[in-house]
Amino acid sequence: MKKIVLVANTSWSMIKFRSGIIKRLVSEGYRLYVIAPYDHFADELEKMGCIYIDIPMNNKGTNIFADLLFMKRLYKLYKELHPDLIFHYTIKPNIYGTLAAKKAGIKSVAVVTGLGYTFINDNVTAKAAKFLYKISLKHATQVWFINTDDKNKFLLYKLVPHEKIELLPSEGINIDYFKPERLPKEENNFRFILIARLLWDKGVGEYVKAAKELRKKYPQVSWQLLGFIDAQNPQAISPEQVTFWEKEGYIEYLGTAEDVRPYIAQADCVVLPSYREGMSMILLESASMAKPLIATNVPGCRDLVNHHISGYLCNPKDYLDLMRKMEKMLQATPEQRAEMGACGREIIASEYNEETVIEKYLLTIKTLLSEKSHFRLKYRHESR
Repeated sequence: MKKIVLVANTSWSMIKFRSGIIKRLVSEGYRLYVIAPYDHFADELEKMGCIYIDIPMNNKGTNIFADLLFMKRLYKLYKELHPDLIFHYTIKPNIYGTLAAKKAGIKSVAVVTGLGYTFINDNVTAKAAKFLYKISLKHATQVWFINTDDKNKFLLYKLVPHEKIELLPSEGINIDYFKPERLPKEENNFRFILIARLLWDKGVGEYVKAAKELRKKYPQVSWQLLGFIDAQNPQAISPEQVTFWEKEGYIEYLGTAEDVRPYIAQADCVVLPSYREGMSMILLESASMAKPLIATNVPGCRDLVNHHISGYLCNPKDYLDLMRKMEKMLQATPEQRAEMGACGREIIASEYNEETVIEKYLLTIKTLLSEKSHFRLKYRHESR
């Protein structure tokens, strides 16, 4: 039985973004291991048929000794498991996992799911991350990107050999799970919603500023906010700040949710003023549920919004432009908004269907494992 290993920085992300490929690999008969720090989603992974392995990881820390210990642990696991192929997700697994796989003599694929604050900022940490990417990614068998802008950025900085690059349309979305849902509509009650981790670089500040101004003219409109506070992230918004916004009546904070579908379904428009994304999952999910969108004209957002067709694009870090696009959405007729949503759903179904991504995984695995078998046969023949 062929062994495949998936390595990520959270168990939650494996369930949230990769349930489809996990189920498919298990059903295809692969022995599938998932290595990630423990959270309560780890139990779900085991229920799906994976072999889950907990590993400590400081996602946001910059302690090189802790990171080297993480790499050493991965190397030890790889030598024990001796998998046929490894997929790494997010920055630390991509860097240290790729190096550990190289040392263990195992093929690996680095999946760059986004650049985050590493490329938004230009500080010492960002420069170190670029340097480490450059060292590690040359040892990956393939490097996958989920948007063209990220791929071009890595090429610009010469962080990855061109011949190793593959492009995915996204992480894929199950359009039967995220489908349109008709709910009874309350008259004269329009709801915007922003669903994201509560980080400044998700554009939450601009969203609140826009809401604060527009509520003077549109008191019947609700501005909702759903998402958890990622306290470890340097861009985290404090609970006290959110409480203040609520107390002032600028936004309605909905807390967190494992299933976002009911919240998307009750909204009239989904907003994401992010400064940059890999490929926004919430925009994928919302468009798949036929909701009109407002997002920033940045990588990972503009790919999913056809301006004036499925929603509106606004300038990043510009709450005045966000206000203009929100008011435009408010002034559109229900029929116009419904048409936007339908167009968005059509785009997702044709270009971002999860099945397309799963087939890419299966083809890559079969190709790389076939090359591995060919290499072994050639080696045995030549050593006689």
